[in-house]
Amino acid sequence: MIAIYDWFGYELPIRERYQLIKRVGFEGVLLWWSEGFGRNYYRNAPMIAREAGLFIENIHAPVENQNDLWLDNLDGETLTNCYLQCAADCAEFEIPTMVVHLPDEDNPYNILGLNRINRIAEKAEQLGINVAFENLRNLTNLAYVLEEVDSQRLGFCYDCGHHYRYYPDHDFLSSYGSRLMALHLHDIGGSYAQHQLPFDGPINWSAAMKRIAEADYSGATAIEAMNWDYKHLPAEEFLQEAFKRAKSLEALRVNARG
Repeated sequence: MIAIYDWFGYELPIRERYQLIKRVGFEGVLLWWSEGFGRNYYRNAPMIAREAGLFIENIHAPVENQNDLWLDNLDGETLTNCYLQCAADCAEFEIPTMVVHLPDEDNPYNILGLNRINRIAEKAEQLGINVAFENLRNLTNLAYVLEEVDSQRLGFCYDCGHHYRYYPDHDFLSSYGSRLMALHLHDIGGSYAQHQLPFDGPINWSAAMKRIAEADYSGATAIEAMNWDYKHLPAEEFLQEAFKRAKSLEALRVNARG
C-alpha cells in the first residue's frame, strides 16, 4: 500500500483534498489528530477519507506540548490524558496505529514518564491498537522507552528524514526494526532541511528501502512530504509527483526483498 500524510500543504476543502489524494493513485492516508494548525475538522476526517476510498494507516498525536510528558505537574498529566484519548479514538474510529513524539534530548526521561508510558501501553493493549514512537532529536528517550517497556502494542515509527538529519550514523532499523509499526518517508534539504519529496535530497533511497525491507515491515510505504519548496506546483501536480516518487520507493522495497 502507498499512503501520504493528509496535510501536505495547500488550502483545500477537506473532501477535495482526499479526492485528489485518491485520484492520483494513493491508497491510504496518515491523519493529523488535533485542532492544532487550524485543523478543526479532524474528527470528521476518517469518514471523509473512507468515503473517498482511502485506508487510514495511522493518526499522528499532537506535538505542540510533547516535552511535557516527563513533567510532574498538571501539564504532564494533561498530555498523558491526551495520548490516552488518542488511543481511545483509534479504537472508536477503527484506526490501527497512533504515532507519538517523545520529549527531545533536552528533556531527559524519568520514572514518572516511564509510568505514564506504561499506562499508555496498558490502554493500547486493552483496545487492540498500536502506539508507534517516532525518531526525532530524541534518541536517548526513544531508546529508553523501547528498551524498558515490553509491550507488543508499543513500537517504532521510522522517520527516514529525521534519521539522516539528526543521527545519520545511528542504525535505527538494526535496533528497532523488529518493532517497526509506521513509516514517514521524506528527504532532507530545502527551506526547512526536511519534508522534501524523496530523491530531491541526499538520502540514499536504495539503501534506506533495503533496510526497511530487511526489517520485514508489512505496512504502507508512506510519504510525509510538504509543499514548502514546491509551491509553484498546483496541488494535483504536487500529489502526482509525490505518488510517482512513492511508487519508486515501493519498487525499491519490493526488489530488496528479492
